[in-house]
Amino acid sequence: MRVLCLALALSFALPVRASSYPLDEVARTLAPGEKLPCLRGRIELVSYRGTSLRYQKPLTVHPAFVAQLAAFEELVTELSLQHYGRAPRRVIHMGAYACRVMRRYPDWVSEHALGNAIDVAGFDFAPLARGERDDLPKALRRAFEVRLERHWDKGGKDAPHAAFLKELAERIIARPDVFHVVLGPAWPGHKNHFHFDHAPYRVVEVFEASSQ
Repeated sequence: MRVLCLALALSFALPVRASSYPLDEVARTLAPGEKLPCLRGRIELVSYRGTSLRYQKPLTVHPAFVAQLAAFEELVTELSLQHYGRAPRRVIHMGAYACRVMRRYPDWVSEHALGNAIDVAGFDFAPLARGERDDLPKALRRAFEVRLERHWDKGGKDAPHAAFLKELAERIIARPDVFHVVLGPAWPGHKNHFHFDHAPYRVVEVFEASSQ
């Protein structure tokens, strides 16, 4: 079902926005023997460190994707303030631009190859100043890390981080103007990161059926 869902989305490339987006005009399928657009020198790329948040290392992305990342940072900041009393010190990612096809679909262009995607593994939080948010447990007032690999679907002391990650996923899913494709632990190979991109089709696969 997951493969069929993605295959249908990619095959038909159903538009999900009324306004134009620069990368929508790029074909997502490759003819036999055709090279990726990134191997033909047709992709414009910029280095991006973050607008309201910082990434642990700069991202290489298409200029149009910068606005999507800035909107993502605002969502993360808003939710982080509610859960933890401050925004994360940095966003931990596993890369953005990578000139390749989709791993399971060799004739489809990966959004990573267009600089139109990011893989997010988690967030780092600095300690709160003394006296700030005394309503929070001591562990959440100190410096800590939030990672999908360690905290997704966890209980006990890790439950606050699991709740944060799941609510973040829900908020991002509810905002297709930010990302159209949202993949997470329910999608094969994504137990340790979210994949977000702004392709001209909609695919969402984050929560296992038993956890929804």
